[in-house]
Amino acid sequence: MAVNLSSPDPKTLLPVAGVELGVAMAGVKQADRRDLLLIRLAPGASVAGVFTRNRFCAAPVILARRHLAEARGMRALVVNTGNANAGTGDDGLARAGSVCEGVAKALGCAVQQVLPFSTGVIMEPLPIERLLAALPAAVTDLRAENWAFAAEAIMTTDTVAKAVSRRVRLAAGEATVTGIAKGAGMIRPDMATMLGFVATDARVPQEALERLALEAAGRSFNRITVDGDTSTNDSFVVMASGAGPAAATDLDLAALGGALNEVSTLLAQAIVRDGEGATKFITVRCEGGLNSDECLRVAYAIAHSPLVKTAFFASDPNLGRILAAIGNAGIADLDAGKVDLYLDDVLVASKGSRHPAYREEQGQAALRKAEFTVRAVLNRGPASETVWTCDLSFDYVKINAAYRT
Repeated sequence: MAVNLSSPDPKTLLPVAGVELGVAMAGVKQADRRDLLLIRLAPGASVAGVFTRNRFCAAPVILARRHLAEARGMRALVVNTGNANAGTGDDGLARAGSVCEGVAKALGCAVQQVLPFSTGVIMEPLPIERLLAALPAAVTDLRAENWAFAAEAIMTTDTVAKAVSRRVRLAAGEATVTGIAKGAGMIRPDMATMLGFVATDARVPQEALERLALEAAGRSFNRITVDGDTSTNDSFVVMASGAGPAAATDLDLAALGGALNEVSTLLAQAIVRDGEGATKFITVRCEGGLNSDECLRVAYAIAHSPLVKTAFFASDPNLGRILAAIGNAGIADLDAGKVDLYLDDVLVASKGSRHPAYREEQGQAALRKAEFTVRAVLNRGPASETVWTCDLSFDYVKINAAYRT
C-alpha cells in the first residue's frame, strides 16, 4: 500500500486547452488493461524534455531526443507500458520509429513531430503489431478530460495512479497546469526512474520552457530515491499548448515555474510514497553545508543506504548507521565532531556522538510514524538541501524477485 497516497479524484484533474489524451488496450504484457496512451497537442505547442543519463538509454529515449533536436511544433506523444524497448539495439530503434510513423499517419503530422516513450521489461522486443492495432482506439478516445485514465495507462508496478492539477494567475489570465507520472521502483536522481508528463495551456517561448523543465526536474524528480537504481527510460516532458494566456514577462514565467515545480514535486513525492514495498515516507534534509553539492551528497548517502532504510522499516533508531552514511558521503574535510542529527524534532546526536538527553524510545516513536524527517546538520556553512525517500521492506524484494514472472 502506498504511504498516505490514494488515486486522484478525476474531478480534481483540470483539462488543459490544446491537449487531448486517448487510451487503449494493446495487450503489450497482459490483456484487458490500459497500456497505450496517445497525447495530441494543438498546432504551435512548445515541448521540452529531460531524459535519463543512463548510457544504456532505451530506443524511445534516443528517438525522442532526436526528434526534439530536429523539429519544432511537436504534435503528439505516444506511451506504452509493459515493454521498455531498452537493450534492443537497432531493431528497437526501428520499432520505436514504426510506432511514430503509425501515429503520424493517424494524426496527419510529420514523424519527427511524434515523441515515443516506453516503460516495462528491458531487453524484450517491442510488440509493434499490437501497438499499431490499438492506435485507432486511442485516437477515437482522444479527449481533453482523460487525465485520470491516462495516469492509469502508464502504470507498471505502481499501486495507484499519480496525477495533479493546479491553476496559476498570469498577467493575461489564468493558466492551467496538469501532470501525470509513473514510477515505484528503480528510482534514483538523474533522473528518477519514471515517466512524467506535465502540460499547461500557457503560451511559453521554447527557450523559456526548456529552462522551466530543467528547473522543475531539478527540484522534484531529481530529489527522490527509492532504491538508488537509475533506469534506461526515465523521461520528463513539459508541454505548453499555447491555447491559453501568454507567459510574457519574467513575473509570469516565475509564477508558471512555481506551479510547474509544485505539480512536479507532488508527482515526484507520490512516486516515493508508492515505492515498491514502501511503508514509510521519509524526508531527508541536510543543513549547514558549504554548498548545495555536499548537502545533496550527505542526504543521498542517508537515503540510498540499505542499512539505514531497513532500520527505518523496522522502526529501529540505529543511529550508528545514519552517522556512518554521513561519514561515507565523500566529504574529505568533514569534521564529524561538529555534526548534529535529528529524528523529527528530537536531537539524537550532538557534536558527532549520542546526545546525553536522548532516549531510545524517543527515536522509536519518531520512526514508527508513516512519515518523518531525518535532519543532518553539518555546521560548516549556509547551504541546505532536501530529498525524499522510503524504507526498504520485505515486499520490495518480493516484488523485484518476481518482476518478470
